[in-house]
Amino acid sequence: MNFNQVTLPVKNMPEAIKFYLTLGFTQIVDTPHYARFSCPQGDATFSLSLEEQNFTNGAILYFEYEALDEWVARLLQKGVEFIQLPTEQRYLWKEAVLKDPSGNKIKLYWAGENRLHPPWEVEIKDDQ
Repeated sequence: MNFNQVTLPVKNMPEAIKFYLTLGFTQIVDTPHYARFSCPQGDATFSLSLEEQNFTNGAILYFEYEALDEWVARLLQKGVEFIQLPTEQRYLWKEAVLKDPSGNKIKLYWAGENRLHPPWEVEIKDDQ
């Protein structure tokens, strides 16, 4: 099994599309009410769905990139605003935080080996 897709609600589709293109994603579906993007590395996708009603979204999207500092610097030059610049976290990930134009929270990060194998990794027990 592989997790591939998540859909975010957005208030303004053209504005949201422009934002995600600026971050460096490739748009693969374009309709007035739905857009889908692929990531520059790997085969994961995510999509946007136009919501006409007010909404709140508590989900946080994480996009991992080894050259995090350089990515954030390029985005700052393009005018992207951050809530938090790349910061080392106690759980051994380096994260930058921003929100898309609809208020969806995004973390750009690099965790390296610590993403799948942190020092506090649990032992996987075979139940069979």
